[in-house]
Amino acid sequence: MTNMARIGVVGLGNWGSALAKIWIEDGHNVSGWTVEHEVYQSLMEESMNHKYLPGYDLSGLQPTMEINDILEDCELIIMALPSSVIVSVFDDMIENLRPSHVIVDLAKGLAPETEDSKLISEVLEKKLSNAGKNNPVVVMTGPTIAPEVARGVLTNALVACHDKSVAERVSERLSTGTLVLTPAVDPIGAELWGAYKNTVALACGLVDGLRDSIGGDNLKAALVLAGYSEGIYLLEKMGAGERTAFGPAGIGDLYVTATSPRSRNRSLGEKLASGMKLEIALAEMHMVAEGVRATKSFLDYSNKIGAETPFLSALWSLLEGESEVEDAVRKMVESYRS
Repeated sequence: MTNMARIGVVGLGNWGSALAKIWIEDGHNVSGWTVEHEVYQSLMEESMNHKYLPGYDLSGLQPTMEINDILEDCELIIMALPSSVIVSVFDDMIENLRPSHVIVDLAKGLAPETEDSKLISEVLEKKLSNAGKNNPVVVMTGPTIAPEVARGVLTNALVACHDKSVAERVSERLSTGTLVLTPAVDPIGAELWGAYKNTVALACGLVDGLRDSIGGDNLKAALVLAGYSEGIYLLEKMGAGERTAFGPAGIGDLYVTATSPRSRNRSLGEKLASGMKLEIALAEMHMVAEGVRATKSFLDYSNKIGAETPFLSALWSLLEGESEVEDAVRKMVESYRS
């Protein structure tokens, strides 16, 4: 295959593993790094990732627990890690990056509070610049439930970079018969929406946990509307381009994350509404639900700039255990801004 790329997937959770699978099937050369010995072992022995993507054959994936193996063998570096750990792993990689490496950031979202930039992609760019490197950073986000991608369900996502030609090149190399990647030039908006949608999904999950009382499709629609309209208001203040809200990174990702039974943030909301304490609900999930951190981060930012965000405030008071589910849900519905 003439267009074969050498792809390194850093982080073999369900999303990294699903992408590795379809890129291998498309004829690319794919290596994958994991810090988890059980994941490495099941890939080496059975070509399976039982922990994160059970039931899918990952034959052809070259697993490693040495990050430098990825950097030596690959040109496209896919950062498929939770937002809480991506920065520290990137720190370990940075000195061995070559000028030809292109960084694709899947973590999308707000950087840890210890960083002075608000977005993960901006933190990565700043670290590169401080190290005297100018590798491009591309943000990839959209309505992508990992097991569906692995199964070959037709999926559309966005690849956004300040340099349009890089976004176009990456979308061309990484699109497959079932993964349609659209190039874009608003990485800030793409990343903000990629993080923000998790707060709305969490709220929608509450509805599913309330299905024996006030829960129902009308309520879920009202929450999507309230959360989405608050997102348009807040994210534009944070630098998102207005059109991004209406594309795969905005309404597309928000829709699938808020409604899919497989969405982690929606599942977390459902557990909370059925009476489970937040710590217990989080402990039950071995995949990270980003919505709790996103709610706090966006709320902190809106307080800092003096923006009114009643949807996020009501959701956070529930997560903090300061309000009852039904009361928080009512406040979120009433927060809708036309």
